[in-house]
Amino acid sequence: IIYNIWCQWCIHFAQCVDNCQGLFLPKNREVLTAVGKFHLSAHKLPCFARFSLNFVNRAGQVDGKILETLWALFNKIS
Repeated sequence: IIYNIWCQWCIHFAQCVDNCQGLFLPKNREVLTAVGKFHLSAHKLPCFARFSLNFVNRAGQVDGKILETLWALFNKIS
């Protein structure tokens, strides 16, 4: 999960999923999380080591903004 404010949102994430009837987290599954590179630069320093995409195994070199880069194209078809 890549989210702009994941460092705050993750605090109660599992509890929110448990309280939502339509969602569940499979047992014995690891959820990989990060903050997108653009937004991470505005976070506190401790967020970098914990949530940087640079340290997510097999993430490659992504910025976490793929949907936003497609918005202009989506506007044409909407």
